[in-house]
Amino acid sequence: MRFDVITLFPELFAPFLSTGVTRRAFASGAVDVQLWNPRDHAEGNYRRVDDRPFGGGPGMVMMAPPLARCLQAIRTARAEAPASEAPLVLFSPIGAPLQHAAVAGWAASQGAVLLCGRYEGIDQRFIDAHVDVQISLGDFVLSGGEIAALALLDAVARLQPGVLHEEGSHQFDSFNPALDGLLDCPHYTRPPEWEGRSVPPELLSGHHVQIERWRRDQRLALSALHRPDLLERARTAGALSRADEAMLAGRG
Repeated sequence: MRFDVITLFPELFAPFLSTGVTRRAFASGAVDVQLWNPRDHAEGNYRRVDDRPFGGGPGMVMMAPPLARCLQAIRTARAEAPASEAPLVLFSPIGAPLQHAAVAGWAASQGAVLLCGRYEGIDQRFIDAHVDVQISLGDFVLSGGEIAALALLDAVARLQPGVLHEEGSHQFDSFNPALDGLLDCPHYTRPPEWEGRSVPPELLSGHHVQIERWRRDQRLALSALHRPDLLERARTAGALSRADEAMLAGRG
């Protein structure tokens, strides 16, 4: 798959693409990331990509013409590649929150063009003409879309085969359908005792059924405490067993 990123700060991506476990996805080409600076498609000696907003107000607005020329260059380049189809994604406060189901969809797709906005925003005419999908990381505002783009790339990359040390380990992550969309359980490692705190005895028992029951109970308890919406979603889907419901009833 291929992701083309439109950004005024391509240098922000270099350390990410070459660091950590997800670098395998980028180094192998499983996730091909191409960076495009709209300044390279701006006109004039100053390669200007922003201007003051009509109607007045603070800040600057990214101009439509440089973005349109940059996007056309991407479309031309992608037409020569196997993954030619690509929606234009804008990271924006009005977008749908990024969740696991959407990440899994992008991980199985041919990729996308990711538009990282800056300043006060982007000329709405460009958005109306070209943007296909808008995505939000949450109810807060970032200085630009680069962090959101990095988050999406990281989430997509770790779902690619051969990226994580243990194949399929992502199936035990929070929100994964393999866990009925619940939060993951706590994890422990050596030493078995630390500063007066002990590892739960179930994890030291060597009894696999007991261990899995403990983990399931922890996932249910954490979801009930911190994300009751996930628990209700699992219940509505019929994913909770009688043992699950009995454990939850006992907590109350």
